Amino acid sequence: MLRFVTSGESHGKGLIGVLEGLPAGLSMDLDFINLQLHRRQLGYGRGGRMRIEKDQVEIMSGVRHGKTLGSPISFVIQNRDWANWQLPMAVDTVPEGTNVRSVTRPRPGHVDLAGALKFQTRDIRDVLERASARETATRVAIGAFCRLLLRHFSIQVGSHVVAIGRERVSPEFESLPCEEIFKLDPESALRCADPEAANRMMAAIDQAKQLGDTLGGIVEVAASPVPAGLGSHTQWDLKLDGQVAQALMSIPAAKAVEIGAGIAGAQSFGSEVHDEIFYDPKIRRFYRKTNRAGGLEAGITNGADLRARVYMKPIPTLRKPLMSVDIVTKEVFQAAFERSDTCVVPAAAVIAEAMVSIVVTRAFLEKFGGDSLKELEANYANYQRLLDDY
Repeated sequence: MLRFVTSGESHGKGLIGVLEGLPAGLSMDLDFINLQLHRRQLGYGRGGRMRIEKDQVEIMSGVRHGKTLGSPISFVIQNRDWANWQLPMAVDTVPEGTNVRSVTRPRPGHVDLAGALKFQTRDIRDVLERASARETATRVAIGAFCRLLLRHFSIQVGSHVVAIGRERVSPEFESLPCEEIFKLDPESALRCADPEAANRMMAAIDQAKQLGDTLGGIVEVAASPVPAGLGSHTQWDLKLDGQVAQALMSIPAAKAVEIGAGIAGAQSFGSEVHDEIFYDPKIRRFYRKTNRAGGLEAGITNGADLRARVYMKPIPTLRKPLMSVDIVTKEVFQAAFERSDTCVVPAAAVIAEAMVSIVVTRAFLEKFGGDSLKELEANYANYQRLLDDY
């Protein structure tokens, strides 16, 4: 079973990831993994932290001579900003009176107050450091490891930005074919296929920055070709649509997830929603001319492209702060400001790709198994033969 854990704080020494379950014999591509980390740091509207860090993976275990061993893969991503935070984030005790940059003014919309109450701390930094979106660098790296496996089986994952704030792509760019999504420049500042909408989005981000405000938006992520039969209908936690939704909702600032045409479908007749089924004897496969289900029916992939959207709220760290209450003195204050971004939607697209890659890889391995890549290849090839004979 594929599983992973991450560790590390935003301004600590570094971030750590452990990934278990990849088969032995998978070739590594550090350039590809580091490219995904670089993409996460890009995006119009990002803040000053991105000019400090240059994220790269240092693999510590689980890989030998460029191939996975089948044992857990562990890696480190160094935090360059640690040099400026050694005392505030020290592991050991520090002398009394040291400025540890305590935070007592919770930001509305952030982890601050809920986390402080949960852990009964009077220094919000104890919780905000881990809740920072900096943690997602580790998940993007783990997603990149998974993408190497998917790539071996010709499965691609990509994304595009549908909306930022009130600015949205025109209808012809709403649901791009997967091949068009995969052709987008991997280092694009906006990941938006509609040039006119992209210009409007950048202007909206500029305006929000001038106002000391932030903007959210909508990202669509797609995976293709995904074989039919991943996931299960037999238990609630095995349904792949539920796993996709959970993975995307775990992204910081994500507030809603849509699979396929879920939102429009809720306002339509059933005859306008469900994808009719056809059969092509030449390729010996069932297919659909539409994909309103987003490639998932009853928690199982149906052979169509997997497509989901994640709706990102504006991040809660504002230069023009909202009102709050000091957790120690109980006095009314303006909420604390930490160095932050104006818009993280393009970066969230890269994180969404990673999370979908992880979910699809886990389902792929659960379906086809195998301790080695050779065994996995044989199991997958046999399944393809079964589909041919169905």
